[in-house]
Amino acid sequence: MNKILSYFAAVAVFVSVGSAQTSSWKLDKAHSQVKFTVAHLVISEVTGFFRDFDVTMVADRDDFTDARIETIVKASSIETGNERRDNHLRGDDFFNAEKFPEIKFKGTKIEKTGEDAYKIIGDLTIREVTKSVTLDTKHKGIITDSRGGFRSVFKAITTIDRFDFGVKWDRLIEGGGLVAGKDVDITLSMEFTNEK
Repeated sequence: MNKILSYFAAVAVFVSVGSAQTSSWKLDKAHSQVKFTVAHLVISEVTGFFRDFDVTMVADRDDFTDARIETIVKASSIETGNERRDNHLRGDDFFNAEKFPEIKFKGTKIEKTGEDAYKIIGDLTIREVTKSVTLDTKHKGIITDSRGGFRSVFKAITTIDRFDFGVKWDRLIEGGGLVAGKDVDITLSMEFTNEK
């Protein structure tokens, strides 16, 4: 009898979670971040964040393979812990946040590559240059929150060549390497809520 009850309880949880996924997921910004890392003087690194961003996600399937994902990041919200460097990054040598205020990503395809692993393919736009990128993504799980809704967490990583997007500041150090590396590692940690 206990096994039968346990079975139906598991089914009920699965159905309720699946139902919660058939609608829009709202980003919990307080528990999400957009982080990047780039080489500095060849042998060091600088890590920074974008503080102002939003992500929308709508999924009808409970495995998220049909999710529609769009992201907008405000270029002026870049922070690296150094005001002089941040102002330089906002200028025309890098993002030109005044002329190109938004960095955008729109998902075009999702491939499930493992039990909790995905490749999210989409169009990334920086300085009005759009290129296809692939985000290696891990779904960290779904839980029920204290208000009876659901929370779902994803972590996605990718590496882009900033030169491909017109971010071409290329000052060299004495040994010949770039002051700021051209490859940028991006990490997105996203927590979503669904109160259906």
